[in-house]
Amino acid sequence: MTTVFFDIDTQLDFMFPAGALYVPGAETILDHIAVLNHLGHTVISTMDAHTEDDPEFREWPHHCVAGTLGQRKPSATLLEHRVIAANAPGPITIAHARQILLEKQTFDCFTNLKLVRILDALNADRYVVYGVVTEICVKLAAMGLLKSGRRVELVTDAVRSLTDEARKKMLGDFTAAGGVLTTVSNVTGV
Repeated sequence: MTTVFFDIDTQLDFMFPAGALYVPGAETILDHIAVLNHLGHTVISTMDAHTEDDPEFREWPHHCVAGTLGQRKPSATLLEHRVIAANAPGPITIAHARQILLEKQTFDCFTNLKLVRILDALNADRYVVYGVVTEICVKLAAMGLLKSGRRVELVTDAVRSLTDEARKKMLGDFTAAGGVLTTVSNVTGV
């Protein structure tokens, strides 16, 4: 079975209290994210890559502006042999990549013009999803992947939410749509 991991938006601006749009408790899952990313599967790491005047900033504070410290991923989550998939037309070569840094300017990773081609090339049977924020970007990635008809698992102890109520609703919607809830220990076998 071919498995692809989806590391959603684990960027400095979201993961640490000093970040521009910190998700409460996100730093507590960083060790889990690092373990999952280093298991040996291909990892698609979604990343906000905003411009200074991005339309999203009408609703949310400035965060993850391309090229800033806050837009970077913690080093523990990065793998060797990675490629950047900018949200722009053109080819993408992923043949030897262990990690694909998928840039996006909206909540939904499926707005990246290269994602569908990447998924087709990887041809996975199973997707394992984790990161931040459970009820926003994680939800859109997980639900979008479910539409592919393949197995999608959400790692419940490797996600963080803005509210418990929103988290519970998202998990309920996800399982009702056919998604599977799992934990880091179930995924790693430890």
